[in-house]
Amino acid sequence: MSTVPLQPAPTLSWTQGDAEHSARWFSASGALPPKTLQAVDDSLTADDAYRLAAQGTAMLWQGDYHNARQLLSAIARRLPIFSRHDGEDVAKAFYRYRQGRTQRARMLGLLLVPLEPGPAVALRRAPDVAEAWTAAAGDVAEATVTPLQDVLGAVGAFEWRRNGVFVQELDAVIYPHYGTFAPIRSEYLALVEQAELPSTELAFDVGTGTGVLAAILAKRGMQRVIATDTEPRAIACAQENLANLGLDTIVEPTLVSMFPAGKAPLVVCNPPWLPGTANTLLDNAVYDPKSRMLKAFIAGLAEHLDTGGEGWLIISDLAEHLGLRSREELLQWIDKSGLEIKDRLDTEPRHPRSMDRADPFFAARSREVTSLWKLVARA
Repeated sequence: MSTVPLQPAPTLSWTQGDAEHSARWFSASGALPPKTLQAVDDSLTADDAYRLAAQGTAMLWQGDYHNARQLLSAIARRLPIFSRHDGEDVAKAFYRYRQGRTQRARMLGLLLVPLEPGPAVALRRAPDVAEAWTAAAGDVAEATVTPLQDVLGAVGAFEWRRNGVFVQELDAVIYPHYGTFAPIRSEYLALVEQAELPSTELAFDVGTGTGVLAAILAKRGMQRVIATDTEPRAIACAQENLANLGLDTIVEPTLVSMFPAGKAPLVVCNPPWLPGTANTLLDNAVYDPKSRMLKAFIAGLAEHLDTGGEGWLIISDLAEHLGLRSREELLQWIDKSGLEIKDRLDTEPRHPRSMDRADPFFAARSREVTSLWKLVARA
């Protein structure tokens, strides 16, 4: 049996004084090591830091940790603020907005910090990040360099994991892991909690994430749920949440792409709602490149439905209001896959951005409708 050799971890090399240095490179987004790097400390001004970042020069911080955080904020304040052009097409404006967000992430990702085994940030006054970093990225076995943004992201995600998110439909708390989407938009959860079940025998939850939809189905009396995901961290997250809820004998988290083997009377999927490229782990829960997951669910649904079974597609129409996908395209995909629409349950958003008139895309967000489409195989 042949094996695929492991790829060596990427390294970062730089010169400081007369000495050559190197360290392992880590980026949560999978970014390549920067080509140019300059060691900097507390004497670096915010203007000079912004200039270096704009030139694509990474800065390896060797000063005080809290000063590094302040510098990162100062760089962010100097970045351009997005605004819509008069009469600009909404789709073009949103594409330009996404380009700006990508550029912003790239520039802020150029302020780097050293990590050492522990794991620990090797800077003065650095907080204890051992638990947070291990939960997000694993152990640190050797000297490593990473964007400060990744450290802050790991710490923030660990707070979400430690505190959890109360889910009214479960009357319980769900604990999202690093890289899994926190179920903070309750309207789509309410749709799954309220929709009439075609059966309580078996359900597939495709793309389970934290396991929240699988848990709601189990709470509603589903005897067995197979919950799939392609990400090991999502499977681990779902397993932990389901065990906490006492539902681990009903729900089976399974590492597989899209559908498990076989058929079910109910197949549920809540794919990312917007076509687009994901720039971060959390973006994967929001952006679906070229609508690949949405198309795969619709295309494969009929062959995984029992006779008389239903597929529940939970998705918002924000992409339509942003000009990223038309309703006609969605209906065509459904029709070409041998499916028809049995019913559709709609709800309006209640999240803060849908009511923020200062948002450049308020007109689109305020008209958003989240729906549960009940799809069945065409007779």
